Amino acid sequence: MTRILVGLRLLALGLCGLFLVPLQMLALRFGWDILHRTPMWFHRILLRLFNVRVIERGTPPGNAATLVVANHVSWLDIPVIGSLHPLSFIAKSEIEGWPVVGLFARLQRSVFIDRQRRKATAEVNDALAHRLVKGEVIVLFAEGTTSDGNRLLPFRSSLVGAAQTALTNGSERVLLQPLAIRYTRRHGLPVTRRDRPFIAWYGDMELAPHLKMFVQATPLDVVVTWGEPIPFNGSRKGATVQAEAEVRRALTAG
Repeated sequence: MTRILVGLRLLALGLCGLFLVPLQMLALRFGWDILHRTPMWFHRILLRLFNVRVIERGTPPGNAATLVVANHVSWLDIPVIGSLHPLSFIAKSEIEGWPVVGLFARLQRSVFIDRQRRKATAEVNDALAHRLVKGEVIVLFAEGTTSDGNRLLPFRSSLVGAAQTALTNGSERVLLQPLAIRYTRRHGLPVTRRDRPFIAWYGDMELAPHLKMFVQATPLDVVVTWGEPIPFNGSRKGATVQAEAEVRRALTAG
């Protein structure tokens, strides 16, 4: 992709942002129902501009309170998932202060967690439970960090405790829904280990150089597989293990 073409697509995305960002701010300020849809529009425009095709399998969350438990490969996971369904994310607290990215995370009503604070998990679980009781869908990247996409890291169960808190606070039921994200093709060819740095953002990789590589990686195909919802039965660790097994199965199924 030439620099001119990249510049034109970034310009188009910026112009969309000039319209959608103020609209979302107003929606959040006045509680308009559109606040759940505006981020989806932005994500879809971004993916379309940069030739990222999302192939969705399975059934997305319904109206029940749902904590989506997903693997995490790249920053690109956010627009990929966000383009499919009205939802919010759990994000590390550092992101809130990032230029542009932090603003978009706040506009999507992300829940931020400071993992350095001992009480942070309990506080975030309370905040998540409040949202779940209202029937919202929240995405938890249960590995706790991005991976290189070649393997699935162990899922952490601490924030799954929000499901238990939601039940305690009056929710009739809470579902855990596994979600597997798999980048399958680049320029029409199967993704190999050599392609991973163009897609995955992990370890100590700098974001700016990675974004430049991402532009070179498109067009991309990504398969998003919704697993069967798991009714939360009070066992935080048990539910997490079950969700991890479902994500692993979807990733290896091809």
